[in-house]
Amino acid sequence: MKHIALLAFLASPAVADPVTIADIHAARMGDTWRFDVTLLHPDDGWDHYTDAWQVEDAEGNVLGQRILAHPHVNEQPFTRSQSGILIPDDMSKVFVRARCLVDGWNADTTAFVLQ
Repeated sequence: MKHIALLAFLASPAVADPVTIADIHAARMGDTWRFDVTLLHPDDGWDHYTDAWQVEDAEGNVLGQRILAHPHVNEQPFTRSQSGILIPDDMSKVFVRARCLVDGWNADTTAFVLQ
């Protein structure tokens, strides 16, 4: 029975580490916001890399998104920015979620208080 369990484990797809949101900076620029998000992930090439991050409201509605077009194998952690993100004036907190090409969107978000 132990052999069957071991074989089932070995046949299972590997679960990779989720993308870590290491840091967030945001600045209001007129009517919109610019976000600088620092990400950490064991990118290993074109088949497995961090490919996006997004800013969401408390209900999970996307307020802005940054698509990442290539892996960052030798640049970890790395920071990418997105401007033009429209956030309602009465909103004091947003949530940032990251995505990996293989594993999809992180289940968890990182809260960020707007100042």
